[in-house]
Formats: sequence, structure tokens, C-alpha cells
Amino acid sequence: MGCMFSHLAAKFAFFPPSPPTYHLTKNPDGKLSAVSASSSSTFPAAGDSSIDVRVVKTRRGNKVAAFYLRNPNARLTLLYSHGNAADLGQLVDLFVQLKVNLRVNLMGYDYSGYGASTGKPSEYDTYADIEAVYECLQTEYGVGQEDLILYGQSVGSGPTLHLASKLPRLRGVVLHSGILSGLRVLCHVKFKFCCDIYSNVNKIKKVKCPVLVIHGTEDDVVNWLHGNRLWKMAKEPYEPLWIKGGGHCNLEIYPDYIRHLYRFIQDMENTTTKSRLKKIWQEIRRRDESKGCCSFKLCRPKCPSCPKPSCDCGECGCCKCECPSLKGCFSCCKKPSCVGCCCPKFKCCNCFWKPTCPKCSCWKCLKCSESECCRSSCCAGCFSWLCCCGGGKRKELKTRGGETTVAKSEG
Repeated sequence: MGCMFSHLAAKFAFFPPSPPTYHLTKNPDGKLSAVSASSSSTFPAAGDSSIDVRVVKTRRGNKVAAFYLRNPNARLTLLYSHGNAADLGQLVDLFVQLKVNLRVNLMGYDYSGYGASTGKPSEYDTYADIEAVYECLQTEYGVGQEDLILYGQSVGSGPTLHLASKLPRLRGVVLHSGILSGLRVLCHVKFKFCCDIYSNVNKIKKVKCPVLVIHGTEDDVVNWLHGNRLWKMAKEPYEPLWIKGGGHCNLEIYPDYIRHLYRFIQDMENTTTKSRLKKIWQEIRRRDESKGCCSFKLCRPKCPSCPKPSCDCGECGCCKCECPSLKGCFSCCKKPSCVGCCCPKFKCCNCFWKPTCPKCSCWKCLKCSESECCRSSCCAGCFSWLCCCGGGKRKELKTRGGETTVAKSEG
């Protein structure tokens, strides 16, 4: 049933140019060339070794056409998955510009059923296509995932995130007008349906490398909110590029496009494994600090009007109860905590468990050696347990001639 829905969705999702804008021919030396259908020009030109035209066989039995463009000064390789209603014949000029301006090697390919590729387009065929092209990069050009950046435009974000979710040491990902899923392009839904394709909303969470999102604010095909949410869901989001006034198919003409993309490539070139780990740990610590002690399960008074304390202290996450019946409760940063679930920032003496006074719900010391000071005037002044925590008002035992008295002092 799922397969049937997938084929049905494919009929509405893929629009390969018909007829294709190019076809392949074999040269006398056995190498392949691409011939433009409009101008009859051939690329690569005779003697040009900077472009390779290849045919790669996929695990689903199709043969996909691919162009590999070399840059002798490149350190990284870009694997480009194009958008809908386009093929390599329309993109070869863009590939040349990206190769030169970004100083990268570039591999572009046509999905099954597009251009000179055989078969029919479908979601799972595009997954097999990009896997086969990546394997070609490994075996024929020696490109490892550490030196690879995946680039997906529109529908191409589907196979891009599919492969990225499987490569833990990938250098980076670029999502150009990316989609959350195929069905979400047509309507705003929050659930996954059997007829949906390209569930990027789930796969983005598995990507472990920096993710650059580029999207036009006036995109009338894939709403800008798709890119915004993908960026927010990425584990390691790079500074996004929201092109004001940009549409779905014209972002390349804006100067900020190539400028921001070049900066991303440069940052990825300068990124080492050590610096990446350091950046990840800094991000984890920053997120933990922003959450404060509210990220821990603290014990709290049983009060129907105050279900949980509110975090109101910038340094240690002091919890202040806003309930009138428990006014002043949790007003001190140095407070006891539950055994086994306390925040590391609290100095827990493991002598408190729960408030036991029926009148004021104050905390009683159960194990502390100075427990008498807490019990002696429990209801007279709420939170007399502070004597055990070393803060606020505390009571000290003084002995005079064998007679015990309780005195107050400031801790």
C-alpha cells in the first residue's frame, strides 16, 4: 500500500524536462560527451580535461548521468542535487561558476528519468541515485565524507538529507529552498501520512554536521517557513541566509548568495575535527546554561495553586513560589533538594526529603545533627531548616548549665 502511494505521489512531485535538454554521445577515445539539444554545442570541449561525463549504475538498476567538474585549487567537493523541472543541460553553466567562485570540485547528477538518465523518477530511486554517485566519488576520485559537502535544492533536499543522515563525518550540508516534506509543500500538516514523500522534517535531526539554509522570503513554491524550521531543527545550524525578495528559482542572481556560500565553504575548509568538537561542547554548555535549574527535576511543595516553582535567579536558578499560601517558600538560593535528583549547583546535605509541618509546610531536617534547631520552633518562623544550609536565618544551640536554649543569629 505504501509503495502504491509513493508511486502516486511521484506523478505529482517530479516534472523532468521533456524533451531532455541534452543527450550523451561516445567519443572515438571512448569517453562520453554531452551535446546540448538547443545549440548542438558539446561539452566538454575537445581537449578539456576539467569536466568528466559519466554514467553510474544504481542498486535499483537505473543508469544516471553525472558531470564531474575539477578545480585544481579545490580542497573540498560539492555534491549537487538539483531541483525539480531541471536537468544537467540547464545547470552546466551554473556548475562552472560555482566551481570557480567557490573553489571546489563539483559533482552534479540527474535523477532517474531526468535528462540522459534511465528509469522513472521516484523518491526511493533518488535515494539510490545519490548513493551511487557518492560511491563513484569515493572509488573514482578518492573523495571521503570528511571532504564532501552535500548541496540540495528544493526537491534535491530530499536525497541530500537522506545521504547526510547516513554519513556521521560529513563536512557540511547546504539546503537551498529546502522542503520539510512533499505533502507539507501543498498544505500545512503536522502529521506524517502514508502518501507523503521526503520526510526531511525527521531526517534533519540525524545530520551531525553544520547545515547552511538558504531561502527566499518571497518563495511562492516552497514557503520560507520550510527553510526556517529546517534551520531551527538542525543539530549544528550555520548562520542562515534569508534573501529578501528572493523567489524559488532566482536566488543565484543575488550577490549575497555567492558571498554567503563562499564564506560557508571557507569555514568548512578551516574546520578540523578538534575545533568541531570544541564548538559542539560549547553549544551544549550554552544550551544547558540557558535552561538553568529548570532542566532538572526539583522536588516542590504540594500546592494546588502553585504546581511548580518558577526559575527566577540568573546565577543558580533559584525557584520562587508564587503561591500566597506559601509566600517566601523557595526564596533562598541555598535550598535543600531531593536525594538522588538534585541539581549539581545546590549544596545538598542529603538531610531533607519533604515538608512535614501541616501548618506552614516548612522543611524539617530529618537526618542533620542539628535537627533540634529546626524542630524547636518550626511553625514560629517558616524555613528554619536554613540553619543546616548555611544561609538566611539560622538557629544555634547554646548550652547554659545543662539547660538548652535556642538563639537566632544571621548566617
